[in-house]
Amino acid sequence: MKKQLFAAAMILAASVTPIRGDIIEQILVKVNGDIITKIELEQQQVLALRQKMQVQKIDPESLKNDETLKKALAEVTPAVIANAIDQLLLIQRGRELGLKLSDDQFKQVVANIRKENKLEDEQKFLEVLAQEGMTMDALRKQLENQMLVDQVQRQEVGSKLSITEEEARQYYARHPEEFTESASVTLREIFIEVPADTAGAVNVAQDDAAKAKIEDVRARALKGEDFAKLAAELSTSPSKANGGLIGPFSQSDMSPQLLALVEKMKQGDITNPIRTTKGYQLFKLETLKGKALQPFDSVRDLISDKVAGARTQVEMRKFLTRLRSQAIIEWKNDELKKAYEKYVNAPEPVGGGQ
Repeated sequence: MKKQLFAAAMILAASVTPIRGDIIEQILVKVNGDIITKIELEQQQVLALRQKMQVQKIDPESLKNDETLKKALAEVTPAVIANAIDQLLLIQRGRELGLKLSDDQFKQVVANIRKENKLEDEQKFLEVLAQEGMTMDALRKQLENQMLVDQVQRQEVGSKLSITEEEARQYYARHPEEFTESASVTLREIFIEVPADTAGAVNVAQDDAAKAKIEDVRARALKGEDFAKLAAELSTSPSKANGGLIGPFSQSDMSPQLLALVEKMKQGDITNPIRTTKGYQLFKLETLKGKALQPFDSVRDLISDKVAGARTQVEMRKFLTRLRSQAIIEWKNDELKKAYEKYVNAPEPVGGGQ
């Protein structure tokens, strides 16, 4: 998949990247004096198209057709240019607030990146950066811009959000399905393997011996011997290390055959021996929990996150609308201007929560 995406990116880049240097630096729009160039837009188009291909599983070969490529570009471009302008406005706001990435912060972030990617050797790290078409200066600018965007969002929007108890309870009452634990099952198993030769053939005598052993184990369990101890002593399944314990897991994750057995059982019941492809198996029902609504107090923080997340989107749209209205945006391309204005003036998506 990565090779396909790379190939598609190359097809796109070859189709939209101009050759002449003066065109590469063509200015498309000025935002409060800062510029967005044609090459910057094209880089973002490539990223957006690659992401769309990955999500929608688009065949990279389809982009070799000029009409298909133009259509794909037309679909992603409005969001790309709007996002580029919004990011620039947020970065500018961050600078107004005096935010910046310090040398120590940059060093720490780079150290974390190198550690996470196992690139402790500095020269190797620089080589990887070069392969990605990046320099340390470019990396710093990218990281600082992202930091400015994140900090502005927190200071201008996030810090002003507070979720009241009443709001949380209303959300809880309106969305019970989000806080309902699905039915779950916990079992213990004992497995007795039937040896097979290299061709997969089973010796009848060995099969009979394994069957007799599992039946004896079941009889001992029914007489009161501890199932977990029997599993630890006699089972050949890896679960023997936990006394045969498996689960809990959702009933929807169980095979139809096992679910049919469990639904007829009560807690503590033990199944008859079950022949599997590799041997014989017993199950004991440890617990069977039906669907249950989690108590409000146990999910209070989760509710706050959900409500805050939905409201943050609404408040961010309002904040960006205000920044746009205050900005001096000078367009050098009428088609882009039309695409941008259509995108930002479109009705807000329905939903978000409460």
